[in-house]
Amino acid sequence: MSIISTILVIVVAVEALGIMGLEMFGSQTATAAKVFDFSAEYQSRPETKTTMANIGLYNGFVGVGLLIMRFMLPENAVLLGCLVFTGFVVIAGIYGAITVNRQIALTQGLPALLAFLSLMILG
Repeated sequence: MSIISTILVIVVAVEALGIMGLEMFGSQTATAAKVFDFSAEYQSRPETKTTMANIGLYNGFVGVGLLIMRFMLPENAVLLGCLVFTGFVVIAGIYGAITVNRQIALTQGLPALLAFLSLMILG
């Protein structure tokens, strides 16, 4: 796999893990309110914390999955595994942009799209 593709995959993985941290452990903070555009009323609900932690868990799976795909699989499986996981993030970015906030397409979807295209072109 090319160095550019590796760097982009790591960026997507680290971003997913960062989002996981904010969703699972920081959903009640001012940073989360700003990042996720939460109202104070919505953020103060107990079920918001539980829901965000659940969503964060999935982001963590994606981040860890990408790192495992890149660094722990046999070389003949790395490309396909990274394509699958970056593809998931591209789809999540599009869906999030449609259903929640258009900014998600740029902040989460664009890095994943760049990684995906890099993997397709450069390997």
